[in-house]
Parts: sequence; C-alpha cells; structure tokens
Amino acid sequence: MPFPKPPFRDVTVGALLTDLAASQPDSEALVYSDRNLRLTFADLESEALLIARGLMASGVERGERVALWATNVPEWIVLQFALAKIGAILVTVNTSLRAHEVDYLLRQSEAATLVTIRGFKEVDYIEVLREIGALGQPRLPHLKRVIYIGDDVPGDVMPYGELRSRASLVSESQLSERESKVDVDDVINMQYTSGTTGFPKGVMLSSRNIVNNGYWLGRGLGYTDRDRLCLCVPLFHCFGCVIGVLGAYTHGACLCPVEFFDARKVLETIQRERCTAVYGVPTMFLAEMEDPDFVRFDLSSLRTGIMAGALCPEPLMKRAISEMNLSEITIVYGLTEASPGITQTSRDDTLERRTRTVGKVLPEVEVKIVDPITRKEVEVGQPGELCARGYNVMKGYYNNPEATGAAIDSEGWLRTGDEATIDAQGYVCITGRIKDIIIRGGENIAPKEIEDLLRQNPGVSDAYVYAVTNEFFGEEVAAAVRLRSGASLSEDEIREFCRGRIARFKIPRYVRFVVDFPMTASGKIQKFKLREIHEEEMGIVK
Repeated sequence: MPFPKPPFRDVTVGALLTDLAASQPDSEALVYSDRNLRLTFADLESEALLIARGLMASGVERGERVALWATNVPEWIVLQFALAKIGAILVTVNTSLRAHEVDYLLRQSEAATLVTIRGFKEVDYIEVLREIGALGQPRLPHLKRVIYIGDDVPGDVMPYGELRSRASLVSESQLSERESKVDVDDVINMQYTSGTTGFPKGVMLSSRNIVNNGYWLGRGLGYTDRDRLCLCVPLFHCFGCVIGVLGAYTHGACLCPVEFFDARKVLETIQRERCTAVYGVPTMFLAEMEDPDFVRFDLSSLRTGIMAGALCPEPLMKRAISEMNLSEITIVYGLTEASPGITQTSRDDTLERRTRTVGKVLPEVEVKIVDPITRKEVEVGQPGELCARGYNVMKGYYNNPEATGAAIDSEGWLRTGDEATIDAQGYVCITGRIKDIIIRGGENIAPKEIEDLLRQNPGVSDAYVYAVTNEFFGEEVAAAVRLRSGASLSEDEIREFCRGRIARFKIPRYVRFVVDFPMTASGKIQKFKLREIHEEEMGIVK
C-alpha cells in the first residue's frame, strides 16, 4: 500500500517530516544555493533524527525549553524538527535582542538549553551571553548548556557538531520511544510577543496549533509539491517558522531560505531557484521593488505569496501584483497568539478585496466583532474589537496566568486588540489597533485611513501616523513620511494634499520626514518609538 501523499495535517511537527520523507524522499526540501546546500526530505529527516539523538545524549529532556538565537541558518530548520521529535519546546529568540532583553527571555522561559550563532549585525551574541552570565560562571539559574553553531567555536560552549558525535550514545529505538510519547496537543513552541506594551510574554503553541494553521494557509496559497518558497522573513517569528516552514511542508513544497533579509539576495534567490512564492511584510516588498537593478531580475516564476505582519498599503499591493508577477498574492491577518493566521484573502479575490480587506476567516476558526467596553457583539459592518476562537488559539502565556486570563475568556475567545469590521459577505477589514486609535479632543481617529491617503501622494514612498501628546486636545495627529527618491515636498504641501480628502481634524498637525522607520527584526513598524522620538524632540517629558 503506497504511503499517503501530502497535504498533511493533525500530526506533530516531528511526525510531519517523517511522513514527508516516506512519501516523497527524493524531492528537494531545503535549498541554500549560496551555500551549495540541497537537502531532500529524506536527507532532512536523517539529519533531524541524528541531531535529535545528539540532543537526548546531551541531556535535553521532554518539555525542556530550548532557546534558539540565530538567523535563518540551515540548523534552525533542522532543530525545529529535531526538538519536536524529542518533545522539547523550541523557544524562538528575536535576532535583534540586546543583553537585558535576552536575560529576561532566558529567565522568564526558564530555558535549560540555548543554541546560538556568533552574532547578527552589530550584536556579538557571545559577548552578550558573557555579559548576562550565561557563559563562564553561569548566573542564570535554569540554564545548563549553550550550544554554538559556527566554525569559530568559543572555549566555553558546546560545538553544534558535537551533537552528531554524541548521537551514537542514543539508539534509534530510544528516540522512537521518546517521540511516540509526544502528543499533538503538547506545547512544542514558545514565541515571545514584541513587548510594545509591558514585558514580552511567552506564547505557548502546540503542534495542533501550528501544523494545522500552516496547512490551511498553504492550502489558501494553492501549494503543491511543485512549489518553491523563497523564505526571507525571520524564522524566529510565526511568519517564518509556521506560515513559512509548516505552510510549505504540510503540502510538500520546497524551502529556499535567505539567512537574513536583504532585498538583493531575495531577488537573486527567486531568479536562481525559480521560486513560485515569496513572503514579506510591506516594507520588504517595497525594498525589493526599490532595488536599483530590480528590472533586470527574472521573476516570471512567481505566482503567489503572502504580505502580512502590518497593514498593507493598497498602492504597494498593486505594485507587487503588477511588477513582481504576484498575480495570486494573498493577505494574511493574525497574531502570534493565534498561531498566527486568522483570516486570508483568496488567490482569485478581486483586486479591491485583496487590497482593502484581509479576507475571510480561515476554516475551523470563528471570529466575532465586539464592543471593546461592553464586550457585546456589534452589528454587521460596525467597528469593534476582533475576537477569534478555534484550534489556533494559543495554550496560554508561559508562567503568566493573569495575562492569559485577560487575553482568553472563559468561552475560549481570544481578544486580538485590533479594531475591525466584517461585511455581509464575510470579509474582514482591519481599521487599526484599539490602542493605536488617536483620541483628539474626543474624536477617535484611525491612523490607517490617513496613512492610506498619504501613500497616494506621488512623492510619498511610505508613511505612518501616530499620536503625540497635546495639552489642549489630549492627543494630536503626527505623520512620519518617507519620500520617493528625487521627490521634494514640504510639511505644508503634505497637509494641503490632505485637505478636502479627509476631515480637517484628521489632517496631521505635525509632519516629520524620515529616511527609515524604527522596526522590529520581523519588519513591523514600531509606532511607539516614532512617538517617543518625536515627543523627545518636542521636549515633552513624561
């Protein structure tokens, strides 16, 4: 009897790779062409099993938190499956964290193992770990071992390659016995929220959460085993390790990762590997299309992808469709606590639907819109807070029952904190963050409406709107604007462009021209930093 073919769902993360290796062993699974690395599903399964045995031999226990602080290196994806096979919990670490942030994450997650690389950009991870007492004479109470990926191995860490040599100490049957005890509802992954409000919280996710979410999102993209995804979003984020890795692999598609986002490398990878799909937040797509040599790259193999992680400007979406051959690109809306996908546009939705909504609710997920104060459901088309319920809702925040209770009610509804509407046809429109709403003299102002208008100006490349403190109105509207190359606009010209197009009270009182925007490592704009910088310049002390 032939082995079942993909798509796969309702399996553990570890079993997913085993099923793929059995059903399509010789299909390419993981390609880093700049490293001359090409692994089939059989190769990837073999490597994951070897590393899994090495982890067991090194003392990694079932349920142990294993923090992974690295860019999109090949070992990241191997570890995602190896850890799942032994029932350990992968704790993803943002590549841009600084010392106090890493210290907090390692302590709060109670991680016993840390796997890391040398560093990223200007941050030397090894020096950071020495600073916080993770190396040498450890001061972190739960941390037992640090494993290093790379050739220049520091003296006080375990080389990643040692996991291979230690694998012989654990038999295949011992690994099989361990893996057989891993359930689809066990916590298998922990991701930390960005911490824009309060301390970051560890979101606990199970295989049922993330494998099934990847399955439905991949199905929405029409994935088959002939697809090849250029994965340039960070693996530490749900966009990378769930929508990316699991979205592709549940359908047997191949991954062509880029180790960290670089617009030129993305374009080169798509052309070289004939990728059919590419993901990104809006700023990534913009950077790719603004590459000076963009027109010389052959992107004809592309057909689909996902733009997500931030509200997607309509002009940019139209450019991606027309200039990058992404005729079937979709919008996905969600959040880490929802594994992350909640809604998705269809590949054959009209351009209007794909640029003005975030699509319909994914199968097996429920959504309702409620008044954020009374918690009562609002009428169709009326704005309120979007709440979701289903298989994709997290298990909770690690060691934080109070925050869990505030996020998920007794009936299982997850509060997203996003303001949204749903029309009669079931299309969801995100109108802003409940906490991002600017309240100017009692008037509620949604930044997205103003941002969408500013981006229609031919001289504007991108714009983000936020609040600044004002003694008279409470809050006043401010806009950070990045101009197109060669464009020249004044603050008054920006305001004049808005007149007659939006209500007078929505026109930005303050306009700041910027070269770039403060962003998280996953590409999300940090509006709170725009506000902090602006208010500091204004001399506002809080």
